[in-house]
Amino acid sequence: MLESYVPKLEDLRFRETFMSDEETMSYNHAWGGTIPFPESKWQDWYEYWVLCSDGRRFYRYLKESESGEFVGEIAYHFDEKRGIWPADVIIYAPFRGRGYGKKGLEMLCEAAAENGIEVLHDDIAIDNPAVRLFLENGFTEEYRTDEIIMLKKDLKSISPQRGSKDQLSRR
Repeated sequence: MLESYVPKLEDLRFRETFMSDEETMSYNHAWGGTIPFPESKWQDWYEYWVLCSDGRRFYRYLKESESGEFVGEIAYHFDEKRGIWPADVIIYAPFRGRGYGKKGLEMLCEAAAENGIEVLHDDIAIDNPAVRLFLENGFTEEYRTDEIIMLKKDLKSISPQRGSKDQLSRR
């Protein structure tokens, strides 16, 4: 079973690991591939994304309940410049192909709906196999360029679950 987990500061070692993994970050090839995430950046990043989210950011690890292993991350945030809520689902390469991406995307959409977000977007590289995952899970194509496909999902039809521990107030 997969669960949403609020990481502790020291848990960011997992993020450092998958962000530096070439296979995991291969989807990001158009934007440079792997992303350095040294320990010196953890505190500021953690305060911004986890501690002081102010309802404009949501960040969770995906954790396999039985083994306790972290398998990926889910997140969304408000992009002021574009006026949209981009989604983020990354599954660490050794755990791909087990349905974690689908379940993580479902969990992210449910959390966003519970937190009052009406539409999630994601701009995905045109050759990224995750496009299929998003389309199979209710996202629709809004537009495409030579480099990206902009996908969106209307969350108004998702009924919020009462008493969610991940509920945040949106400002």
